[in-house]
Amino acid sequence: MCLNGVVKMSKIIKIFDTTLRDGEQCPGASLNSEEKLEIARQLAKLNVDVIEAGFAIASPGDLKAIQEIAKTVKGPIICSLARCRKEDVLAAWEGVKFAEKPRIHIFMATSPIHMEKKLKMKPEQVLKAAVEMVTLAKTLCQDVEFSCEDAGRSEHAFLYQIIEAVIKAGATTINIPDTVGYTMPEEYFKIIHGVVKNVPNIDQVTVSVHCHNDLGLAVANSLAAINAGATQIECTINGLGERAGNASLEEIVMALKTRKDFHGVDTNINTKEIYKTSRLVSNLTGLVVQANKAIVGRNAFAHEAGIHQHGVMSDKKTYEIMDPHDIGLEDSVLVLGKHSGRHAFVKRLKDLGYELDKEKLEKAYQSFIALADKKKEITDRDLESIVSDEIYAAPETYKLEALKVISGTGITPIADVTLSFKGKKIKAKVKGTGPVDATYLAIQKLTKKQPKLIDYIIQAITGGTDAQGEVTVRIEENGKMYVGHGADTDIIVASAKAFIAAINRLVAVQSVSDGAKQHPQL
Repeated sequence: MCLNGVVKMSKIIKIFDTTLRDGEQCPGASLNSEEKLEIARQLAKLNVDVIEAGFAIASPGDLKAIQEIAKTVKGPIICSLARCRKEDVLAAWEGVKFAEKPRIHIFMATSPIHMEKKLKMKPEQVLKAAVEMVTLAKTLCQDVEFSCEDAGRSEHAFLYQIIEAVIKAGATTINIPDTVGYTMPEEYFKIIHGVVKNVPNIDQVTVSVHCHNDLGLAVANSLAAINAGATQIECTINGLGERAGNASLEEIVMALKTRKDFHGVDTNINTKEIYKTSRLVSNLTGLVVQANKAIVGRNAFAHEAGIHQHGVMSDKKTYEIMDPHDIGLEDSVLVLGKHSGRHAFVKRLKDLGYELDKEKLEKAYQSFIALADKKKEITDRDLESIVSDEIYAAPETYKLEALKVISGTGITPIADVTLSFKGKKIKAKVKGTGPVDATYLAIQKLTKKQPKLIDYIIQAITGGTDAQGEVTVRIEENGKMYVGHGADTDIIVASAKAFIAAINRLVAVQSVSDGAKQHPQL
């Protein structure tokens, strides 16, 4: 069936990932340069067509991160956002000019409310500024994208006029975003279809869309846009982004793959890297993926109801419309325990897509052995947690050596904490309002760090009373956010590990910053 009678031809839909720009604007999702580079490398493995690496004019740190990504990440187009201002365009070029495939992405509001209330400009002024900045960008970079901010609420005649003008000025991609997540799928279809039909030179460019999820319709609107003629979708991993987020990359890609019979299009995405990418972004941002999140949620391929289990055992297609292998998941869990041995452990990690160097592998194996003494069965989720601790952790300036907590009804909680620091053991015993509070106060006393605890999230990694608890904390100091993770069958120990991991990240970042001040040439 074809929406509104439009015949869909088999074609490749470009995937423009803006996790590192719009996704990072999600409250609490701030990333440092190293973390951005790690995600960019994984996005290249995922084989996205475009990586929007940041907003160069926003800060020196953002510019530096974009430059590092441009210099080191090969394959995708590397893009930087710019307002319709000369200084923004020049900064964007400074960020991406080292890339093998650079792009400057300029945006300008085109809706009446944005032009009048935000820009305080007349439509003719907006048109003139857009043409001037696209012309400037074109002298620097062959690949220029122009976005009509708040296109969903723009007057169609003006939309057609400005798009035609910026294409003449040299734009190679035109983005028609639903900036505030306002439009309905049929309405958005008509907007995109109208542009395709009424802009005479639209066939010279890629037609892109960027949908927000304020009404929960970002993915639906993106798919409607494809049916109307869009050939690039802008999206983020796990749907991160401003307010309610952006269209979710994994949902769009798997919708097109699963329902190719309906949409008749493909993407270049290596779908087997989807789950791993989702976990990486979740770990580094500290934003936990909800259990029932489509495609990558913990329950996405889980079946509990008896009727469902019976159907799946008879034929997976009864209740599974996708193959979990397609996103990098195994459909059966290999149970590991303390008698499994190193070879089984290494093989399972490889099956899950993890390649660790010798040092990290040994540390992960020792963590596995320690956990196996506490749990009868080690699941894939347990292994992912162990590996996450080894791959994404900051250098262990402080390490938890021992923790004893006394707590209960009618008792003032007391935490007795021992940490190792520069080869020595340091100890503190502190009272608190609860066991976690007492533990954190003791850690603060030992590390001489007093960050503000912004978020404390705990979830069970697996089922059962012997399940590991995975704790994620987000702390703030001097306006900067630091994320830490910890996992253990004892949730107080997991909480301590997470807090120490966040403080280690804080210390590591401050050390780099202090070193840069002492050696500005670095």
